[in-house]
Amino acid sequence: MTPPRPIPAAGSGTSAGREATRPPANPAGPHPAPRGAAPTHPFLEQVAAVPVVAILRAADAGRFLEVGRVLYGAGVRAVEVTLTSAGALEAFGRLRGELPPDALLGVGTVRSAADAERAVDAGATYLIAPDFRPEVVAWAVERGVAVMPGALTPTEIGAAWEAGATAVKVFPVSAVGGPAYLKAVRAPLPEVPMVPTGGVGLDDIGAYLAAGAVAVGIGAPLLGDAGDPGGDLGALGERARRAVAAATGPAR
Repeated sequence: MTPPRPIPAAGSGTSAGREATRPPANPAGPHPAPRGAAPTHPFLEQVAAVPVVAILRAADAGRFLEVGRVLYGAGVRAVEVTLTSAGALEAFGRLRGELPPDALLGVGTVRSAADAERAVDAGATYLIAPDFRPEVVAWAVERGVAVMPGALTPTEIGAAWEAGATAVKVFPVSAVGGPAYLKAVRAPLPEVPMVPTGGVGLDDIGAYLAAGAVAVGIGAPLLGDAGDPGGDLGALGERARRAVAAATGPAR
């Protein structure tokens, strides 16, 4: 299967400095969003259908294809394969080749431009990082690739957004107050799409979305032991269905 083309980053933001960081090849993109409304972006619009990003992290990525199949079958569409897993890009290539085209497959723990280039060469349509590194965001913006750097404080979140981030991964959110923290930090930064990650449990999904998250990132509470040899894929499917129901049900 031919990997899909990277999703172009649409221009958004509220300052001339931010607009200057956007790729000049897309002058006809969406208008900047008014303050108080998160801007539209093709990647965010796709994630909004099932606002859960499953984070695949394990000592070895050898079982990620089986895990990805189970997640997709349960309704999860966005999957992040982390570079800290041995054989991550090889596993990513298998996922890219075998899952249906509507699977949103990205690479995480991207901490350098070299990481970003390897991920996109493997077919990643979005990049995620645990921290904010301007060179990674700049690399992605210049090439029209959706990018979600990690940040925690209002200053860090604002800096990542002004640099051109598609959304900001608020990490590690559970360590600083969970949904209450997200709600508080969004009050002065309502235009920034935020994806809380780090200690997000299945039972927390509704609260984070109610607090204004555009999606949630979930790793171990969703994956469990499924990434390990002999791990329980059936239990993974049950957890994934719970996550999808929590993210798409009436509580939203």
